Amino acid sequence: MDKQLNRCWKTNDPLYIKYHDEEWGVPVHEENKLFEFLVLDGFQAGLSWSTVLQKRNAFRRNFDNFDPEKIAKYTDTHIERLMKDETIVRNKLKILATINNARRFLDTQKEFGNFDNYIWQFVQGKPIQNSLTKLSDMPAETEESKAMSKDLKKRGFKFVGPTICYAFMQAAGLVNDHLVTCFRYGQIQQLSQKRN
Repeated sequence: MDKQLNRCWKTNDPLYIKYHDEEWGVPVHEENKLFEFLVLDGFQAGLSWSTVLQKRNAFRRNFDNFDPEKIAKYTDTHIERLMKDETIVRNKLKILATINNARRFLDTQKEFGNFDNYIWQFVQGKPIQNSLTKLSDMPAETEESKAMSKDLKKRGFKFVGPTICYAFMQAAGLVNDHLVTCFRYGQIQQLSQKRN
């Protein structure tokens, strides 16, 4: 990882740099990965993303690698175990929301064929290409994230407010919010064009 590269965020945290350089803004169409970002962005509410990144492997271990079919079957025994595990964020409401969301995720897959078809409709199947010049221009929510939030809530999902939905859109590449000065901006644009 070249520290001389121009990035969106000024950080020396190798985990954050790796996430920025390899994942953030890359269009995601794989089901479990979409669910992972939905879960992680829900857990991030009120916390920093770096906290969630540091615990990401522990989340993967504890939540069956974000397999919604397995998580949908979690019982009180699973909840008790998760609440005792210090390696993750032990927030009962967020844990319960994850189990609930796994069930809603499966319902949505059945209705639309897969979750990918459902979630990408909010951007007409194509990533939104923003042209931000500074981080302060980055919105916390947009009309698309508000529409997504409203529809997810209608379907029974929890921890899916417009701000959480926008963070999800950024993470899963439904929007390219890399700064135009960032070395990843053009690369993400090209990735976005490949699928179409």
